[in-house]
Amino acid sequence: MTSLTLKRLSVIALPLAALASFTTAAQAQDWTPTRSIEFVAPANPGGGWDTLVRTVSRVLQQEGLADQNFAAINVPGGGGAVAWAQIARDSGNPHKLFATSPPIILVPLAGASRYDHTDFTPIARLITDYSIILVSADSEYQTINDLFDALGENPRLSVGGGSAPGSMDHISVAGLAAAAGLDASDVNYIPFSGGGDAMTNLMGGHIEAVVTGAGEAVGQLGEGSQIRALGVSAPERIGGGLADVPTFQEQGIDYTFDIWRGVMGAPDMPEEAVAYYQDLFVELLETDGWQDARDQLGWIDAYQDSEEFGAFLDQQQEQFSEVLSELGLLRQ
Repeated sequence: MTSLTLKRLSVIALPLAALASFTTAAQAQDWTPTRSIEFVAPANPGGGWDTLVRTVSRVLQQEGLADQNFAAINVPGGGGAVAWAQIARDSGNPHKLFATSPPIILVPLAGASRYDHTDFTPIARLITDYSIILVSADSEYQTINDLFDALGENPRLSVGGGSAPGSMDHISVAGLAAAAGLDASDVNYIPFSGGGDAMTNLMGGHIEAVVTGAGEAVGQLGEGSQIRALGVSAPERIGGGLADVPTFQEQGIDYTFDIWRGVMGAPDMPEEAVAYYQDLFVELLETDGWQDARDQLGWIDAYQDSEEFGAFLDQQQEQFSEVLSELGLLRQ
């Protein structure tokens, strides 16, 4: 399985250019929020969506960038489907945003949500994260190969994740298994309501390992931690708190997987609001506060504006359709 991976006019022209620039800026400022923005993480606390929502909200407040407060709200269930159903009923609301990533494509393709990315307003892609495989600190598995050797010998052994079957965590570990020489469809993947729930079950000994986003795991690793990381899906080691975690490729498994993360809004959000949020996130990514948080979490800036992000989502839908078809999980 392939990695899902994942720029002579005279003086007369100068005033015209200045006017055009002024007009564009004025249009972008035609709208500003009049109340607190509901910023939804479509899962329980502790997962990748939650980490993005709370990090963005915190840095916006610290840097004094936003006109109104960004209120982090968790709406778990269905790998995102419960939150999407609620947000879809709030068409035109410019004060409602949500964190998004590959499940907005994968969950509907697998038939677990009636809403997909085309039902919402793309705002911006912000970062790329990677998958990481975690085990308990006292696990017998010391390398990623140890784990997959055991999974190959005993198919009942399970790997948990914070997203639904056929969604991001499942696709990530299934692709890794295939690259390691196993049958991807044989991976005993156990879905939980979020990354935090998956970690609880790992610590309770109910599953062998957890697949999650590297950014959401970094704060739980280090000296004295109850968990260990066996590998990360990046093409090379990432910095911050994950500098000591080897890549899958270092361990002889030729596999990478990108987890893009971004922000979407309610259906039919006014263009003026989209322009406001685009400008806000561009400012955010330039702040020291954001860059410090990004580096600590092992994220990589990957900004796209609304139009670019929408086109990217369409491409992702085509790619993931092929992957789910291979796993026998594509809704017919």
